[in-house]
Amino acid sequence: MEDHGTHQPPQATWGMAAQATAHCLTGCAIGEVLGMVIGTAAGMSNAATVVLAIALAFVFGYALTMRGVLRAGVGFKAALKVALAADTVSIAVMEILDNAVMLTVPGAMEAGLTSWLFWGALAGSLLVAFVLTTPLNKWLISRGKGHAVIHQYHH
Repeated sequence: MEDHGTHQPPQATWGMAAQATAHCLTGCAIGEVLGMVIGTAAGMSNAATVVLAIALAFVFGYALTMRGVLRAGVGFKAALKVALAADTVSIAVMEILDNAVMLTVPGAMEAGLTSWLFWGALAGSLLVAFVLTTPLNKWLISRGKGHAVIHQYHH
């Protein structure tokens, strides 16, 4: 006999996974784009630009999640723990994917900020990250992981 009094992971739907991925991608994209723009404008090497973009993607990704959790009345330290649990895997996968695209599109990293190649590759890289990370987020949510940990803080 099943115990219905225990906490079961949420029923993960594709809509829920897409929403979680879009939320995560918003913070990632802000940091990713900012890092790519700063690195490209400053003439940094591809490696340094990618490191900067990844670092900023994590900062903005976590900050976006923490904003909502803090608004729900949770303290800073607890909100940080929630953000780390909710977003780390998703952000890491997104960053691997979108930076891999940027590095494999010939000339994208060197194209410059006024080039359609740079912006097209960057937009395409974020689309690839969204499409390929959504199934991961569905799987995580179905197991009570990833964005499932922040559902109690949504109003």
